[in-house]
Amino acid sequence: VEARVADDSGARKAVWFNQPWMADRLTADSHWYLEGRLEKGGFVVSASEPVQGSAAEAGSGEGIRWQSREASPPGLSMETPRASHSSGGEIGPGRWRRWAFEACRLADRLPEPLPSALLTSRRLPLLADAFREAHFPTGEEGTAIALRRLAYQELLENQARMRGRRKRHREGAGPAIPLDRASRLAADWRSGLPFSLTGDQSHAIGEIGAELAGDEPMGRLLMGEVGSGKTVVAVNAMLEAVGSGAQAAMMAPTEVLASQHFATLSGLLEGSGVVVALLTGSTSAEERKDLLERLAAGEIGILVGTHALLEDPVRFGRLGLAVIDEEHRFGVRQRAGLDGKAPPGHSAHLLHMSATPIPRTLALTAYGDLDVTTLREIPAGRAPVSTEVVSAAGRAEAFERLKAELDRGRQAFVVCPLVDESPMVEGRAAAAEAERLAGAELAGYEVGLLHGQMKPAQKEVAMQAFTDGRTDVLVATTVIEVGIDVPNATVMVIEGAERFGLSQLHQLRGRIGRGSHGGTCFLFSESGGARAARRLAALASTTDGFRLAELDLEMRGEGEITGTRQHGLPRFRVASLPRDVDLLEAARVDLERLSEQDLELLS
Repeated sequence: VEARVADDSGARKAVWFNQPWMADRLTADSHWYLEGRLEKGGFVVSASEPVQGSAAEAGSGEGIRWQSREASPPGLSMETPRASHSSGGEIGPGRWRRWAFEACRLADRLPEPLPSALLTSRRLPLLADAFREAHFPTGEEGTAIALRRLAYQELLENQARMRGRRKRHREGAGPAIPLDRASRLAADWRSGLPFSLTGDQSHAIGEIGAELAGDEPMGRLLMGEVGSGKTVVAVNAMLEAVGSGAQAAMMAPTEVLASQHFATLSGLLEGSGVVVALLTGSTSAEERKDLLERLAAGEIGILVGTHALLEDPVRFGRLGLAVIDEEHRFGVRQRAGLDGKAPPGHSAHLLHMSATPIPRTLALTAYGDLDVTTLREIPAGRAPVSTEVVSAAGRAEAFERLKAELDRGRQAFVVCPLVDESPMVEGRAAAAEAERLAGAELAGYEVGLLHGQMKPAQKEVAMQAFTDGRTDVLVATTVIEVGIDVPNATVMVIEGAERFGLSQLHQLRGRIGRGSHGGTCFLFSESGGARAARRLAALASTTDGFRLAELDLEMRGEGEITGTRQHGLPRFRVASLPRDVDLLEAARVDLERLSEQDLELLS
């Protein structure tokens, strides 16, 4: 079916393929909104549902305009851009556009949530005008202004929620147990450490300690560079609790990490008299019964565990501090669950820990309700770790260098992204790779295996064998990403490195070079394109985790740097970080200028 169509830009032939019914629907002087592609022979209309509109709508300047699916400017109008409305489902774009048009006609009925003074000072359009311009643009400049208005409001709403959450926590929660440093337990422990604290660690300990001494519940995020000594700061805080006659809990997302924390704390607190216990899903019924009785009686000073700590039977005698490691991997309710374990009428102090640096913009939008303590310094005595990107041609040489380190008595990790073979996903399965390596490149060496699908007892045996030096190479998945501390490990091979984000690669790299021997991290990459290559090159060029976190945010977006959208991280529809960092800063400033009535309307 062919027809002659025209708009302000001129006339052109339109062609409908396989839509014979259009011949009966097209009448002279009728108005239509069409979508398709512009070709030399005319405008080829797509098979999506055409939408018929009134002459008033078409001539108002607010009507739906041409849209091309090609890179060319849209349809018959070569200058005017227009939003593309599509759900990706069964409802066609034509119907979506019709609904959007009707919604925009009614947009003036929307209450304007921002005070006029704020709109004027920031040179922002009214909400109704922004919606109309965003859906049916009159030009690129107007569209950009409209989208900035919508992005600004999203960020302002986010900051208002963060402030409201902080206010509710401070005002609605019961008082905390003051951990007033009545004993010298923590101070004596610090003085007995075989190493000196960094300046950042000392500052963090003082900052956290001062807050723990009050009865206002602490809500603080402890983050820092990989290897900066966050665990020492957390242990000191837990000792402040125990020394004040209270108890502390430390919750980790996996049994491997919880077990590693338990082993680390047990070693650090040996001889201190503090009882440390471990509770996970694999704790036997008999052990669990005994542990819970001792916990309720106050005999256990520090309880380390997984989600099992949140179960109803778990009752503390006097919980004063809860430490949540890798906190972004827990849901909001799970994070609040430990707070509910405090004595009746009280709240626990909460210390959240992040294994990797968090970009400032993400910290403000996702954790704006928390105070932040940052560790940047690395303890003295750590040798540097070099990073090399290795192509398929360089694999053999990399393994020769790895074996040279093993012959010197050192150990190594080989990290694989998968556990089970899958033809749909690139990467080498850890189980298959361990078997292959033991009979090929690493024949004659002890090769161990660790992955998340192993039974808890198997994981413990594998990890202990590597820690004790009985295993030369540990082939593992990302379960080793955090909490693993084996100073003798100096080499890491990461298979399919292009599939990981920068922050995750940096965290994995932090598992080596934790002693005085330094280390080398080989990034094996076989695909991924130019973008992945830039990411790996950035990792090889710097060890600054904060810089890498910002780069990761720029390259992958705020929703993916931790891979945990489902756990409460912000999901913006228009705003994007770090692109809109200026709007975020403006929103933070403007929030202080809003009245309670303004905030209610905004929410």
